[in-house]
Amino acid sequence: MPIKRGLCTIILMEDLSDAYDFHSEFNDRYSIATRKVLRILSENSRASVSEIAKYAQVSRRTAAEKIEQVKKAFGVKFTVELNEQALGMNSPHIIVVKFKQKPDYVHILRVLNSTSISQVAALTKGDYDMFVYANALSGSEYAHWYKSMQILFSRYGVSWLSSEVVHKQLGFFPLRNDLIDRLGIAQKYKDLLKILNEDSRASFQSISKSLGMHFNTVAYNFAKLLQIGYIKRFTITMQPSKELAFMSFFSRYSPVDGYEDASSRARKAFMSDDKDSLISRYILSAPLIGSYDFMTMGVFDSLKVAKKNDIDYHKYVLRNHGTKLESAYLDRVLQGRLPIRSLDTKRAYDTIKWTPSEVRQAPPIN
Repeated sequence: MPIKRGLCTIILMEDLSDAYDFHSEFNDRYSIATRKVLRILSENSRASVSEIAKYAQVSRRTAAEKIEQVKKAFGVKFTVELNEQALGMNSPHIIVVKFKQKPDYVHILRVLNSTSISQVAALTKGDYDMFVYANALSGSEYAHWYKSMQILFSRYGVSWLSSEVVHKQLGFFPLRNDLIDRLGIAQKYKDLLKILNEDSRASFQSISKSLGMHFNTVAYNFAKLLQIGYIKRFTITMQPSKELAFMSFFSRYSPVDGYEDASSRARKAFMSDDKDSLISRYILSAPLIGSYDFMTMGVFDSLKVAKKNDIDYHKYVLRNHGTKLESAYLDRVLQGRLPIRSLDTKRAYDTIKWTPSEVRQAPPIN
C-alpha cells in the first residue's frame, strides 16, 4: 500500500513489482477467434484463408468472414514492415515537438506532406504536443529538413527535439509511398513495394493487372524482394480505438553501473501481454541518441491504468539512474499510421544490451 507523508505518496516496491503482470478487460470483449485472426494477420498478412482458419480453429468460411469483419471494425490496413536500412534510408529520427502557441494543424500537415521525409506524426496531450517519425536518404538531407521544419513552425514558438533511432526493439513505423518513390533501387521493385505497402494481401493476378506485368514476372520480382531482404514482415496496422489509452514516453537516463539490471526489469513490461491479445500492449520501443535516450508507446484500458502500469512503474524501476521521463497520451494521428497490431511481443522483442564487455575498443594510437 502507498505510505502518505504530508502531500507526498511513497510507492513501495510491492505495489509496482507486478505492475507489468495485469489483465486487459478490453480483450475480453472479443472472441478468441477474432483475436487469433488479428494475431496471424499481424504476424503474416499474406497468410491464406486456410492457414488463418487452421490457426483460429474455425472453418474457412468463418475465417473469410472474420477477415472482412476485422477490416471494418478495427480499420485494418494490410501493409509491409520494410527494412529501412537495406533500402538505403539511413537517417531514422523521432522528433518530440512542443508548441508555445496553439498551432494550425492544417498548416502543420500541409508542411509535413510537402516533403517525403516525415512518415508518421501523432498529436498528443501531456508533456509534449506531437511526435514525428522521419527518415531520409542521407544525414545531410535530414539536417536540411530538420532546420526547415524549425523555421516553418517558428510562428508557433516550436521546440523541435530530435533523436536518432539507433535500434527498434519492438514495432516499426509504416512508411509513405512518397519516400519509397525516391529509393535508389530498381523501378520494378519500387512499383511492387508501393502496391504491397498499400495492400500486402494483393494477389499476383491483381498486381499483374495494376502494373501491366506478366504474372510470372510479378512472382519472380516478389521472390527477389524477399531474397534481397527489403521486406521484414507482411503485417497490418489498425486505427486507434477511442476506447483505449495510447501512452507514450520519452526518457533520459544515466547508464551507470547497475543500469542494465534495472533495464532488464523494465523490459519485463515490454514483453508481457495477455494471451491472444487483440492489440499488443506495447507497439513501439526504441533506444535513441540525441535529445532523448529511449521511447516507447503502449496501449492500455484507461489513462489510470497507463499511468500506474507504465509511467509510474518505469519511473520506479529506473529511479536510481537519474531518469527524467516525459509522457503524453495520443490525441489523434495527424499523418501516416501507427503500428497498432497484435504480435507475440516476447518473441518479437529484439533486446539490445549496453554493457562495457560489448563495446569494441578503438585501436591504440601510435
